[in-house]
Amino acid sequence: MQKEKITIVGGGVAAMTAAVYLTEQADWQQKREITVYQQGWRLGGKGASGRNSHFAERIEEHGLHVWFGAYVNSFRTLQGVYNSLNRPATRPLATWQEAFKPHSFIALQEYIDNEWQTWPIDFPTVAGNPADGSLDITVWDFVTMTLAWLKKWTEDIEEICEQHHAETRLVTKKSRDQSLLKYMYQKIKTDIDHTLSSTKQFINDIESDAGEIISSPRSLLTHLLQFSSQQTTHTDTQADRLVIWYIVRKLKRWFKAQVIDLLDDSPELRRLFISADLAIAMLTGLIKDKVYRDGFAVINCYDFRQWLEKNGANKAYSVNSAPIRGFYDLVFAYPDGDFNKPDVEAGVAALAMLRIGLCYKGGVMWKMQAGMGDVIFAPVYELLKKRGVKFKFFHQLTNLEAGQDTQGKAVVSKVELCQQVKLAVGEYEPLVDVKGLPCWPSEPIFSQIEPSQAHLLQEYQINLESFWTSWPEVYEEQFKKPLPSIKLTHGVDFDILILGVSVASLEHLASELIELDSNLAKQSQQVKSVATQACQVWLNKTDQQLGFDYSVLSKEKPILSGFVEPFDTWAAMANLIDKEDWPKHNAPVNIAYFCSALSCNSYPAATNHQFPIKMKEAVKANMKNLFNLDMSALWPNAYDSNNQFDWQVFFNDPSSILPVFEQQYWRANIDPSERYVLSVTGSSQYRLATDGTMFNNLRITGDWIKTGVNAGCVEAAVMAGMQTSRSLCGYPEIISGEYAFEKTDKSIK
Repeated sequence: MQKEKITIVGGGVAAMTAAVYLTEQADWQQKREITVYQQGWRLGGKGASGRNSHFAERIEEHGLHVWFGAYVNSFRTLQGVYNSLNRPATRPLATWQEAFKPHSFIALQEYIDNEWQTWPIDFPTVAGNPADGSLDITVWDFVTMTLAWLKKWTEDIEEICEQHHAETRLVTKKSRDQSLLKYMYQKIKTDIDHTLSSTKQFINDIESDAGEIISSPRSLLTHLLQFSSQQTTHTDTQADRLVIWYIVRKLKRWFKAQVIDLLDDSPELRRLFISADLAIAMLTGLIKDKVYRDGFAVINCYDFRQWLEKNGANKAYSVNSAPIRGFYDLVFAYPDGDFNKPDVEAGVAALAMLRIGLCYKGGVMWKMQAGMGDVIFAPVYELLKKRGVKFKFFHQLTNLEAGQDTQGKAVVSKVELCQQVKLAVGEYEPLVDVKGLPCWPSEPIFSQIEPSQAHLLQEYQINLESFWTSWPEVYEEQFKKPLPSIKLTHGVDFDILILGVSVASLEHLASELIELDSNLAKQSQQVKSVATQACQVWLNKTDQQLGFDYSVLSKEKPILSGFVEPFDTWAAMANLIDKEDWPKHNAPVNIAYFCSALSCNSYPAATNHQFPIKMKEAVKANMKNLFNLDMSALWPNAYDSNNQFDWQVFFNDPSSILPVFEQQYWRANIDPSERYVLSVTGSSQYRLATDGTMFNNLRITGDWIKTGVNAGCVEAAVMAGMQTSRSLCGYPEIISGEYAFEKTDKSIK
């Protein structure tokens, strides 16, 4: 039996996930051969990180790289990788539980009365392993869980209102509305909560057929939650939907009459109101727009803010509130990096927010305890190498050609690659040891590259990962010939091509395929991406010493969003210091990561070698402005009496001759493979499944294809890789949450 030859181009999350699942069977090598071609010296794509040997092997990332506790497929895959790799217990981060720690403290920023105010949120810890969770929950389940949170927030609102002597009695007079309350009562009467003060009155009014039914916000939501939690209750029943509809609208009218006027004098009440108001808008939209029947895709024709406002969210307080701004920041939802034009599909956003808040296990977030390259891609690489997957580093994809197979079916006929360097060794060994942990370096290991080429790469500071690299010209000028190219032929060198590059790369690498396949062309045009920026600073003061002194029960350091542009997100990452190799008695005490979208509305030709320099300088300027102008709201103690930033709070590496600011790290993620994949309004309909192109031997994969997430994130990429593997070998059979955008007859009930 002839083995199936699979070529994988790209080493990002999706491509590597596909490789992991394709090699799960013990006898997989009897059936197929797998070769991975990767540009440059490391795996990771947007998730790549490196260790800088010039600065104590510090970790340098593309962004924050924090996982959510609702990333069910991601944790399940990672757990499988670590279990299969079976590192010795004496090794650092031997298990995934050591590599990730749950995180509960999230902070949001509110701009109130011309000043920034911090909204600290310490999410409750939820028992369980995220790998054992599920995203296969119905819209009705989401409704029930949202009602539980709404009940909690409303109870707190009612208590504050009582302190201000506001009216908390709710009166129902209309016969139609009374009939709905009576219907609900009949469903729960045997189990109704009698502990609430207003319950007795509520029951008496219903059973005596009184002219009005008296309740309270707290009791009404308690009864509604009992009602919605019943197994027999489902949104197929119109009366069930109308009960929810009436009660949340009743609650909203109470907010307007009794609560709104109190908001400006109480930050606690304002935040409770925003949370409750957004929950009501979500509940209203899930029912009114028939998401319960048609899936979340039905509302992707709206921007998320537009949809919330359409369903009654308060425009002054809620629509542009910190939680909403924080979510847009989370998904870099600013096409071209224009912060004045936020855009994200309502279905994608609503589903993501519900999953993040309601489906997590452990912490709402999980922090990596080293770089993403260290805790994700190094173990994946080691496992795949152990299983027999071949890796070809320093191979840059340059073009794909279309053709036909012997049956006349359209295929990718040729894969053209540029061989970026000649190795001085037989096979490139990409990992370095940092305090016992296998890691990816921030630059190639030059000792493994042919010496004359290695010298040139260092002399000209060549970035082999850059779309705008000058290496082809430098090489040709030195050696009087172009860089060598390799052409892989279908049926000879490969049978299946797994294309793991990002969507922004398609126009440059697959123009012939796009010209022939109109659906692929639409995907390439409509699924957009945005440049991002990131910076990291090492500090000699703790967050508390800098003036950020918010104490939460979890005692964790913050992950903060919704802040000033262009650096709207900050994560305190002091937990990484011990994984870097600083001198024992001269090390930083703190690390801060920042990231955001980067303004860029056009990208020049690959021959414009100055473009990356220009964009990195723009990030540097943004970074300077962040500390000169903005961080006083979070780090007041880092400023002197004249409100000037004290640059000496940055850690100064004594082994470096650079000024302290220049020792920090910043980057512009502008390459087609690095840009963040967006979910702009109406774009999901153009996403294809992994086998959705016209080319019989092509599998596209990445967070830009059609999944049960349809947004730029690790979970979408993992689901894409799982989908790719399943299309080729039937495994994994189930991908949690993949049908969320479909009609309910495809969903798991």
